[in-house]
Amino acid sequence: MGRFETERKELIEKLRSKGITDELVLTAMSKIERHLFVDKMHLNRAYEDSALPIGSQQTISQPYTVAFMTQSLQLKKEMKVLEIGTGSGYQASVLAMMGCRTRR
Repeated sequence: MGRFETERKELIEKLRSKGITDELVLTAMSKIERHLFVDKMHLNRAYEDSALPIGSQQTISQPYTVAFMTQSLQLKKEMKVLEIGTGSGYQASVLAMMGCRTRR
C-alpha cells in the first residue's frame, strides 16, 4: 500500500458523500496520484478537499470542484475535451484517465 493510498480512498468517499455519483469520475480520481501535482511544501495536504498553491500565484483546484465540473460535463470515453488554463495538469490527467482525448 502506497503512502497516500488511504488518503486517496478517504477523499473519494468524501466526494461520494458530497453527491458525486459518476463512477467514471470517481474511478479516475481514485487512480490519479494528486500528490504528484502539488508543491512539495504542501505534500501532506495533497488529499485534502481544498485548493492548494502550486506557484506563480496559481492553485490546483479543490478535488470536489474538479469532480463536480467533470461530472457535470457527462463525458463519455473518446470524447474530445479542450481544457484551457491547465495549471498543474491534474484536471487533464483526470480527463485522460477517463478515456477522453485532451488538447491543451
